[in-house]
Amino acid sequence: MSLAIFDLDNTLIGGDSDYLWGQFLAERGLVDGERHEQENQRFYDEYRAGTLDIRAFLAFMLKPLAEHPLADLLAWRAQFIEEKIGPILLPKATALLDRHRIAGDTLLIITATNRFITAPIAERLAVAHLLATEAEFSDGRYTGRSVGIPCFQQGKVARLSEWLAETGHDLAGSWFYSDSHNDLPLLNQVDHPVAVDPDEALASHAVERGWPMISLRET
Repeated sequence: MSLAIFDLDNTLIGGDSDYLWGQFLAERGLVDGERHEQENQRFYDEYRAGTLDIRAFLAFMLKPLAEHPLADLLAWRAQFIEEKIGPILLPKATALLDRHRIAGDTLLIITATNRFITAPIAERLAVAHLLATEAEFSDGRYTGRSVGIPCFQQGKVARLSEWLAETGHDLAGSWFYSDSHNDLPLLNQVDHPVAVDPDEALASHAVERGWPMISLRET
């Protein structure tokens, strides 16, 4: 049995859940729509360019969680999963997960997107293990701050190392599937790195290193 690790956004799902959550909030008037959309797009462009300031991004994305009661957030999240995430679930991704399950591998999703958004997506995909950026929660409310190491770039390696020490798993025979050059630090750690519908920078790197490239998008 090996560890099969998967990025989430634009890998197992056909879009970016953080970006879509921002759109969802703006469409319902829960944030200043025009400003939020501009900032959401700016941060997304910076992410794709590899220049994202993760702390600034988290301060922006987690702020709405601190402005509303938990009950409202949970209700909106349920709507979000049905309206925004359901339509971008990928049958080929489900089949890939199933192949690793049949092989007896341990499945793990590792994502920079915060756990509030991604936990129900991992559950929908029937993946029990999730490493995500953690939003601080205190006295029944989100604070708008993150805690711990953001699960981004080299932070994914650090968070995974902590998880391996806690669980007794190791990287022998491990797989990691990702679309993004931001995940090169972790892709370089596993035995079987796989570029999934990769961005240009990752595709170039995969060609140089002889890594396999696959698509989970419908054709």
